[in-house]
Amino acid sequence: MIWEALGATALGFAIAYAAVRQLPERLPSRSLVLATGPVAGLLGGLICYIVLGGGHVLVILAVAAAVSVAILSLLLGEHVRPPQRLGPEVASPPRM
Repeated sequence: MIWEALGATALGFAIAYAAVRQLPERLPSRSLVLATGPVAGLLGGLICYIVLGGGHVLVILAVAAAVSVAILSLLLGEHVRPPQRLGPEVASPPRM
């Protein structure tokens, strides 16, 4: 179990590090992302270990990676774009 937990944590950290390198403008602080990835991987691996039991290392690591990606995707922010108007632009009345 300890090797599966360490593997899931390392996999979560690797996914978080890759996310920080690829999408720095869309993620919050670097330390938050690098802490969330391993915790999410460990949580996913632990839940899978409880459900399936021991002896399913590849499945546990796959589920840990999926949970890590899913949790990290919740941290993604949208690109900053100006709001779009739905109707035609109307000139504002002159100020007096």
